[in-house]
Amino acid sequence: MQNESVLIAMSGGVDSSVAALLIKQSGASCIGATMRLLDSLPLCGALSNDDVSDARRVAEQLEIPFHAAELSEPFRRCVVDYFVDTYLAGGTPNPCVECNRTVKFGAFLDVARSLGCDRLATGHYAKIERDVNGRYLIKRAKDDSKDQTYVLWQLSQEQLARTLLPLGDYTKDEIREIATANGFCNAHRKDSQDICFIPDGDYVGFIERYTQKSFPAGNFVDLDGNLLGQHQGMLRYTVGQRKGLGIAFGKPTYVCAKDASTNTVTLGDNDALFRRDLTAHAVNLIAIERFDAPIRVQVKVRYAANPAWATVEQTDADRIRLCFDEPQRAICPGQSVVLYDGDILIGGGVID
Repeated sequence: MQNESVLIAMSGGVDSSVAALLIKQSGASCIGATMRLLDSLPLCGALSNDDVSDARRVAEQLEIPFHAAELSEPFRRCVVDYFVDTYLAGGTPNPCVECNRTVKFGAFLDVARSLGCDRLATGHYAKIERDVNGRYLIKRAKDDSKDQTYVLWQLSQEQLARTLLPLGDYTKDEIREIATANGFCNAHRKDSQDICFIPDGDYVGFIERYTQKSFPAGNFVDLDGNLLGQHQGMLRYTVGQRKGLGIAFGKPTYVCAKDASTNTVTLGDNDALFRRDLTAHAVNLIAIERFDAPIRVQVKVRYAANPAWATVEQTDADRIRLCFDEPQRAICPGQSVVLYDGDILIGGGVID
């Protein structure tokens, strides 16, 4: 890598800081950069001064140039609007997945080109390798508890060809040890757990402010369509939810489905949450071009889920159907379904 130049995404956190260190140690010519995603979006707040300050301090310590990239407009258009629109349609979005495709490995790659950089590096916990046919693969990280392949399934071969993920062979503890040994100011900083543009976690309040709309009450119905009571706005409920329904049923009752067209929320018992199959759209395959026949895969239907065995078949250019060996609980439309062959990320889609 000695003849390459690399733009390193530096958020101010420990992971991206150590990623910058590792890339510099490889001999590449480096530029550190922070993405300003929220500065022109007052409803979202802004990247904290601590984030920018820590990223800049680490860049100075590493003696690499530092750049702030203004990406608020593509972030609003591609991530925030997508997030809001998915909720309004009754789905449950994955904003980090969309951000990775369109902003971090999309618009930010354009920034890399404009700065004369050959590659982009981030602090994601995953590995990129090239197979014997020259196809780029994404593989699970050494640290299974931190693995982030689930949010990378939408990346293209072109994006992968220009991306470096130096943390894939490290555990989180090892990364903190490296940061401490190098005196980084953020070595023991806690990881962020919130959606970056909704730091207080109140996504309903955010959507109401962002759209300047209030969302009306509607009907709770049972699985047969019978009226059970009134809900307080469909946005407030998620498939699988039990608490906070605002009505007592005398037995455990869960959100089983939402219908934006009728503003109804369907309730049922726990057994009604289990499904054996699903379909997905917007499919992107990384390890292969397409499924020519049904094959066995391991599947995650949410970030923190354990992989489950299923059979997948491709039904159209961008659609797949999966049948699970064992029924899966609380599958949410709008979430990502991600497919694996052992440690290899095959690809994924958006659940219908």
